[in-house]
Amino acid sequence: MKIVKIFCQVDDFWKQFQVLWEKSLIEEGIVKRHRTCRLSMSEIMTIVIMFHFSRYRCFKDYYEKLVMKGYRKYFPSLVSYNRFTELMQSCALPLAVFMTSQRLSTTQGIAFVDSTKLEVCENPRIAQHIVFADIAQRGKTSMGWFYGFKLHLVINHVGEILSFCITTGNTDDRNPAVIDQLTKGLWGKLYGDKGYISDPLRVKLREKGIELVTKIKSNMRNKLLPLLDKLMLRKRALIESVYDFLKNTCQIHHTRHRSKNNWFVNLIAGLVAYSFLPKKPTLKFTAAPEFENALLLI
Repeated sequence: MKIVKIFCQVDDFWKQFQVLWEKSLIEEGIVKRHRTCRLSMSEIMTIVIMFHFSRYRCFKDYYEKLVMKGYRKYFPSLVSYNRFTELMQSCALPLAVFMTSQRLSTTQGIAFVDSTKLEVCENPRIAQHIVFADIAQRGKTSMGWFYGFKLHLVINHVGEILSFCITTGNTDDRNPAVIDQLTKGLWGKLYGDKGYISDPLRVKLREKGIELVTKIKSNMRNKLLPLLDKLMLRKRALIESVYDFLKNTCQIHHTRHRSKNNWFVNLIAGLVAYSFLPKKPTLKFTAAPEFENALLLI
């Protein structure tokens, strides 16, 4: 079953990561009790990830109606819902390391980049918002203003995540720090929307062996493009399909969070769950050699 497969991979990772994590902890010189939790870290991570495969929109309903009744044979030492919400915060770092170290795919020379908004509250309630008041920022997309964060993704042509970055809502998509994070280990061609148009950015990526390809704005001169690039720009909506899966199927986005840590856990667990999906949005194509040197006007 899916739950057994996920638990085995998470448990194998945790056994290796736990040793490194405990070695890097800073001692305070104060003797503290280290009581063993009824649930292991692997079990906590698995339960959090499995939420994003369920049809439940509320984590409390999922835990009380599905986990405590349907998953008890897999997790015989379950704790109460209130206790589990406290334990969830402890798996934030292991989940992030698990995602970045084992669940990211590798590039095959074709990649798509884009960002999406992660609202933390509705615009009329910005002044009343408390949970993320000290870190969330106002940003603007083609759909208007929002208050929250941005998720930046780079995917390949089969819908697998190559890299990701989380920033505040007012961060420019062309921010050098964000682009450096997203393009680590990339090569080949990177397709983006008009928000990534920047000559300095294009030159910087070319030095790293990456060719940035975007459409042009209405006030720019037409330019010649290879036919393959022309076709790939038409298929750039693939990354929008990935965001749709993440938000509607994996449920990485809602505005009811009451904790920063649990918001981060929910987001990363959704990305991990997406990486386990057997069917992802995929772009099927065959590149003919004679098209590589063909030129077209945008």
